[in-house]
Amino acid sequence: MSRLELVALVVRDYEPAIDFFVNVLGFELVEDKPSLTNDGRPKRWVVVRPRGGATGLLLARADGADQTGIVGKQFAGRVGFFLRVDDFNAAYERMVVARVQFLSAPRVEPYGQVAVFLDLEGNRWDQSASRRKPGSRMRRFPPQRALQPP
Repeated sequence: MSRLELVALVVRDYEPAIDFFVNVLGFELVEDKPSLTNDGRPKRWVVVRPRGGATGLLLARADGADQTGIVGKQFAGRVGFFLRVDDFNAAYERMVVARVQFLSAPRVEPYGQVAVFLDLEGNRWDQSASRRKPGSRMRRFPPQRALQPP
């Protein structure tokens, strides 16, 4: 059996990235250990993961001009990450309070409720939740609230 364990995300620096993923998105800090680059320079092995999730993000600090140039552009302006949450409304409201920039108001799609947001580096993410049971309602948020945090 195979599984996808980690996905690397290039960031400007470790501490702001850890703060964003742990304190804003509610991920857990799984590992933060000293390590070495392939040519022997010091770096850190930093892994965050959604609580209860299996796949983690390896937060890789940009090293050199090429890597610095792709920070926030790893998916060329497309949504590159898809964060599935149990309670869309609570997660959305928590993130708005934390001043996360949403590019779209929450909307209902055939697969559930979704809104696009930016991480601290500018990468696009979908926050989504599965459709609820028949007869229940998904909360609608005013567009201005989605685009302008309080």
